[in-house]
Amino acid sequence: MKLPSIFILSLLGVGILISCEGLVEGLNDDPNNPTTASYQNILTGAEVGNIILQTGETARRAGIFCGYYTGIQRQHQGFDSYTVTTSDFDNLWDDAFVNTLRNAKEAQEAAAQEGIEGVTAGIAQVIQAMAYGTEASLFGDIPFDEAADISIEHPKFEAQVQVYQKIHLLLDEAILNLSTGTGRPTSGSDIFFDGNPDAWTEVAYTLKARYFLHVKNYEAAYAAAANGIQSMASSLYAPHGSGADESNLTYQFFAVQVRGADLITSDFMTSLVAPDPATNPQIANYRGNTKTNETGRYKFYFQINDVGTQPNTISGLAAQEASAPMVTYQENLLILAEAGLRSQSFGIGLSHLNEFRAFMSTGGYLTSASPADILYDPYVSADFDNGGMENPDGLSSENALLREILQERYVTLFGQIEGFCDTRRTLGEGTVRVPVAPNTGNELPQRFIYPQSEIDRNKNVPNPIPGFFEATMVNQ
Repeated sequence: MKLPSIFILSLLGVGILISCEGLVEGLNDDPNNPTTASYQNILTGAEVGNIILQTGETARRAGIFCGYYTGIQRQHQGFDSYTVTTSDFDNLWDDAFVNTLRNAKEAQEAAAQEGIEGVTAGIAQVIQAMAYGTEASLFGDIPFDEAADISIEHPKFEAQVQVYQKIHLLLDEAILNLSTGTGRPTSGSDIFFDGNPDAWTEVAYTLKARYFLHVKNYEAAYAAAANGIQSMASSLYAPHGSGADESNLTYQFFAVQVRGADLITSDFMTSLVAPDPATNPQIANYRGNTKTNETGRYKFYFQINDVGTQPNTISGLAAQEASAPMVTYQENLLILAEAGLRSQSFGIGLSHLNEFRAFMSTGGYLTSASPADILYDPYVSADFDNGGMENPDGLSSENALLREILQERYVTLFGQIEGFCDTRRTLGEGTVRVPVAPNTGNELPQRFIYPQSEIDRNKNVPNPIPGFFEATMVNQ
């Protein structure tokens, strides 16, 4: 699926801006005051805003902080050494609260004024919940009740835990609205599923599972994921096309912009999937064994050029027309595996991991992989016994399985914000966590810091400002 060719995504400076002139003809020129536009155009704008939030600079920044990427030049080299300032997060905050959340709220309101609720309201609410969840996970306390309301000059910040609770209530309301089956948006205005309420309902449940995982409520995460995304067809992928301005955002960064030379894939991330010692900087980390061949995934993810190892912009993850993952079937399967192990039993966790491996054995989400480069045979419980292929260092069987699931999540969610969420959530689980090491010093980043733009204009920003290495409430 492609973005409408008249929808333009352009990159300007360090921020990604939306130009909607062709697509949203009739929308006022002031992007902060979209209320006179039709709900269809505002809904599309909210969806594209969410694509930018989930797959653009926020995801790249999170990727540096969780060990996916290494910054080697200019500003990204500073991020790699954890040299960050409040102004570094100005545009990222606006991607969520202006381009995504405000538009999603306005779309819901504008549709209601036209007598259209039900499915359209549910879609807008899922987008709102996703924006809130992303920002709560990254910043901690954020505005919720008063967020994205231009009539409120100083929106109040609410505790991170309370925000997560309200996100679940919002998603519950979205699911109810979607269940009506009425009030579907005009064809073409929902660029993901064209208003299909069943697909949006599955996405909503997977988001609930994701956010229960964030707060370590594994039993609730497992229950939600059971109703979550059931296939690749119901996965939320950002559609992209062949036009320069509708290209995959990772492609735009690495293949088009001069900043592409600023960032490479980290040695650690490369080492997990590169099968050849000639290209693997730490071959002992390679995940392959007699039941696993990661060659296909390595080729799908990466290419080697004169800069180093970078995302594959030719035929893989970051190709020009490649759809970008946002909320997916593979994530849902791995939530079932982790939450099933933690809240149910070893057998249930292993069963769901093997369900994921069966999906991968036929190519899974690796759209360009050769069958000869793929092997994901099922594991058996003995593989996790002391001395088994997945437990050479004498862990309990449960911990050995958990370690494998967490590592699989880290690799599968490469380039997505959830990788950063996982490294922080599991930091205290030393024997099983993915062993991401700090780029400098002895601490890993724990959050994004509040942007200078918000500090300057909102007297309710938490004071003192939490530091970069200060864990958010759910990770303390």
